[in-house]
Amino acid sequence: MAADWPGTVVRRNTLRRQIADALRDEVLAGRLPCGHRFTVKEIAEQYGVSATPVREALLDLCAQGLLDVEEHRGFRVRAFTADDYRAMVEARTLVVEGIFRGPGVHVPRPPDEDLLSLRRRAEEAERAARAGDLDVLIGYDLRFWRELCGLVGNAYIREFLDRLRVQTWMFAVPLLRERHELRGLLWQGHRALAEAVARHDPAEAQRLIAEYNAHALTLVGTPG
Repeated sequence: MAADWPGTVVRRNTLRRQIADALRDEVLAGRLPCGHRFTVKEIAEQYGVSATPVREALLDLCAQGLLDVEEHRGFRVRAFTADDYRAMVEARTLVVEGIFRGPGVHVPRPPDEDLLSLRRRAEEAERAARAGDLDVLIGYDLRFWRELCGLVGNAYIREFLDRLRVQTWMFAVPLLRERHELRGLLWQGHRALAEAVARHDPAEAQRLIAEYNAHALTLVGTPG
């Protein structure tokens, strides 16, 4: 019996992660809108699994700031305000500026294979942005920034910024979906930023990131 225990844990943790990832995608796409309430039982029935991995996945999403627990009522998709959004953009701006300016943290020139992957993500994100394809852009944009922040070599910074970026998308997506046409309106500087990092040009990278954050605020009508 003991010999089966590690495999059981791996399978359950994998299922837990799959459920959490699927629900996060639903939230980001707006199919689970802010304020939407649901129970463990409802999600378990939807995915045809037991309650345990579902409960664990939902608690993981709570820890990421995407859901709130409502006592005796289940879970609710967190609703962010315009003030929350501005504060999150400000927070990620300050952290990234620290990366490129601070004496204790720097971004070394990445290995060629990492640069190749970053450029590929940049191209995919920029292509989706040009086309105004929000659903495709969200996934590639998150992957691009996750890989870019991963170059710093600090897992705490990467996870913090990734969490903020997911939350800002949660706020922005419903507002962006109200627009009939997004072609040409979404930020398209991913490749330029990837090249600035490849050239080890922190000043240009910082300029592009400041441009990105300013664009994020004006795009959804919440200027700083």
